[in-house]
Amino acid sequence: MPVKAQQIDSVYRLKTSREVVLFGVGAASGIASLVAGQTLDPLTPQAIQALQRSQLAGINRGAAYQWSPTADQLSDLTFVGTVGVAGLVALPTLRQKGRAIIPVMFLETALLTNGIQRTVKNIAQETRPYVYNPDVALSVKTGKDARRSFFSGHTSNAFAAAVFASTVFSHLHPDSRLKPLVWGGSLVLATGTGLLRYKAGQHFPADLVVGAAFGSVIGWVVPKLHQRTGKRQLSVAPWANGQASGVYVRYVPVYR
Repeated sequence: MPVKAQQIDSVYRLKTSREVVLFGVGAASGIASLVAGQTLDPLTPQAIQALQRSQLAGINRGAAYQWSPTADQLSDLTFVGTVGVAGLVALPTLRQKGRAIIPVMFLETALLTNGIQRTVKNIAQETRPYVYNPDVALSVKTGKDARRSFFSGHTSNAFAAAVFASTVFSHLHPDSRLKPLVWGGSLVLATGTGLLRYKAGQHFPADLVVGAAFGSVIGWVVPKLHQRTGKRQLSVAPWANGQASGVYVRYVPVYR
């Protein structure tokens, strides 16, 4: 029996005070990241020469042997893929009442994810794995970005987009058989982004794990904050397919 998708304005709603807070935190963290970035000094050739792979913890040492500009570029593509999934989820709602809700939520998700992770990066000033790799040019190692390893921006953004898209799809299509495909496909893309950042020599394992966890939390929390509160009630409806008939019983969400 086909199940009609939920109307977006029956599932989510915007609230001025909440949006002001979310946009405010996102903007404030973005400004904080710019301020913190001014205090970040690039590594000197002498400091780079003093770095040794043996100084790294065992779990991080393997990352110091990685370096691949190709993997770096591919990670951009997989990240764009997760954003594309979010776009495909939002596309069918563009003709509905309240069509601006999902774009607003996604913008808040992006602002929070980027503002906070960039602030942490500029404060932590952790050296990227490729700085320990003698095969990488000194000109690359002496850039400011060489000290922005913790935590992974690509990974946090990819998981934020993936979980956001999957959560919204699940809310709008609670009975859809495509939910496992949306969740699985978007999370595979996000995981691929993290693995490629490792192969590129850009991040240590901890950078990727924290980025994935942080992005996932933001991607789940923002839709939940906008979800209308409600309860589930029993729905009973007859059905027939020409060969058999019966009663279709299920619990459906009732929002207010």
